Amino acid sequence: MDALEKRLLDDFQRDFPLVPEPYAEIARRLGTDEATVIATLERFREAGVISRVGAVFRPHRAGASTLAAMAVPEDRLQEVADLVSAYEAVNHNYEREHRFNLWFVVTGADDAAVRAVLDDIAGRTGLEVLDLPMIEDYHLDLGFPLQWT
Repeated sequence: MDALEKRLLDDFQRDFPLVPEPYAEIARRLGTDEATVIATLERFREAGVISRVGAVFRPHRAGASTLAAMAVPEDRLQEVADLVSAYEAVNHNYEREHRFNLWFVVTGADDAAVRAVLDDIAGRTGLEVLDLPMIEDYHLDLGFPLQWT
C-alpha cells in the first residue's frame, strides 16, 4: 500500500466528516481528489481489506441487534459462514475456537426483523442459532493505529 492508502485507512477510523460531501472532504485532507478516495475504498472493499464504510451506533439506539452463535460441523463451516455473510443484516461474522465456532452480529429495524434473520439462517442451515442478546453494553473503541510492515 502506498502512503495515501495507509492514511485513508488509518486517519478516518474515527471522526468521519459529517458534511454533505464527506469523500470530497477526505480527499481534501489527503491531498487528492474525491474519485480517487471512492475508487480506493471500493477496491479495498472488493479485495476484502475493509467490509464497509459506515457509522457505528450504540446498540438499540437505531434499530435492534443481537450477537448470535452456531455450533457448525467443521466440514460445513465455510459453507455456513458464506451463507451467514451473505445476509445484509449480518456483520462481524467470525470463527472461534469453541463448540460454538461461528459467531456473528445481526442488525435490523426492530427485534422482529432480527428474529426473522436468525430463523431464516436456522431454517436454511438446519442448525440451531443461539441468540445472545446484550444485557449490558460497554463501549469498546475499535479504532486503532494500524501496524504497517
